[in-house]
Amino acid sequence: MRIGVITFPGSLDERDAQRAIRIAGAEPVALWHGEHDLHGVDALVLPGGFSYGDYLRAGAIASVSPIMAEVIDAANKGMPVLGICNGFQMLTEAHLLPGGLIRNESGHFVRRDQKLRVENADTAWTANFTANDEIVIPLKNGEGGFIASEDELDRLEGEGHVVFRYLEKNPNGSLRDIAGITNDRGNVVGLMPHPEHAVEPGFGPDTTDAMRSGVDGLTLFTSAIAQLQAV
Repeated sequence: MRIGVITFPGSLDERDAQRAIRIAGAEPVALWHGEHDLHGVDALVLPGGFSYGDYLRAGAIASVSPIMAEVIDAANKGMPVLGICNGFQMLTEAHLLPGGLIRNESGHFVRRDQKLRVENADTAWTANFTANDEIVIPLKNGEGGFIASEDELDRLEGEGHVVFRYLEKNPNGSLRDIAGITNDRGNVVGLMPHPEHAVEPGFGPDTTDAMRSGVDGLTLFTSAIAQLQAV
C-alpha cells in the first residue's frame, strides 16, 4: 500500500507522518501542494503544522492549494483521507468535513498527552479499534476548538460521525468535547491530536508500563492499511 503525505508551506509533521506510515507497514509517498498529481497513492494524509502561516484562518489557504482539487476528487470517490491538526482544519475549510476550528478557549497554545475515547470504530482509519476504547496520543494546537451549529452537532452525534472525544480534560473548548469527526462515507477523518507522535516505543506518551511507551496512534495507520488490503 502507498500512502501519500502532502507537504504545504509551513507543514512541520510530514516526516513524522511518513515515518508512522512506514512503521505501520505501508510505503509513504511525499507529495507537494503545488502539484496536480497524487502519484497513484491508495490513501492520503494531510499533516499538522502551520500551512501558509495560518494566515486568514488555519488551513484556509492550504484548502485551495492546487493539489486539493485532486484530494477532494479522490475523497469523493472513496479514497481514505486523514487530516491531522492543521490537516483537519484544511478538511473543514475544503468542506470535506463539516464545522470549523477556532482559537483555543484559553487563548493559548496547548501541548499535552491527551486521553481520548474512540466513539466510532467503523471508519477507514479506526477499524482496528473497538468502540469505547480509551487511548492517549499527543495534542498540540492553538486553534483546535471544534465548532458547528447545534443542528450540525446533533446530526454528527445522531449519525455516529463523532470519531474521537476528549476525556478528563477538554484542552481547547471544542463543543461537546469533540476531538475528531468523519464524513458520511467514513473514508475521511479529521482529528486535532497527533497519532503520528505515538507509533513507536520510546517516543510516545507515558503509559503504566513504561515512560514514553505509548503507541496508540499506530492503530489509525494500521487500520487504513488493513482496510485497503481487504478491498
